[in-house]
Amino acid sequence: MPQVGVIIGSKSDEGQIQETLHILEEMGVAYEMHVLSAHRTPQKVADYARTAQERGIEVIIAAAGGAAALPGALAAWTDLPVIGVPLPSSELKGADALYSIVQMPPGVPVACVAIGSWGARNAAYLAAGILSLKDGKIREAYSAYRKQLREG
Repeated sequence: MPQVGVIIGSKSDEGQIQETLHILEEMGVAYEMHVLSAHRTPQKVADYARTAQERGIEVIIAAAGGAAALPGALAAWTDLPVIGVPLPSSELKGADALYSIVQMPPGVPVACVAIGSWGARNAAYLAAGILSLKDGKIREAYSAYRKQLREG
């Protein structure tokens, strides 16, 4: 059963989220990935978010560029933690996406990581860290990774 839902706003974003998927696999985190657009398929976004928890999803990672409404739209429909990854898909190189994600109104939080590949990687590590609070196997993998970083 997937623990993390990875949602991208467009099929063209798939290459930018590959590092996220790779890290989740390394950490032993089960995931599912879908292409859903807050603007083109808003009902599918709402349906996904509303049913995610009952399907076993515990954290949602949502990557989007431009207006980047996807993380916020998902957060509006679920109580699960949502991690937003701003993608550099426009002339503004992701700054527009970053501002869209971090400017959520009080009560509808979205965690936001860095723009692009650093953020894509950190989203996976943040999800693993959240899941490690109650999953021993993920905790071991995440702790081993962090120990390796500290020890160089």
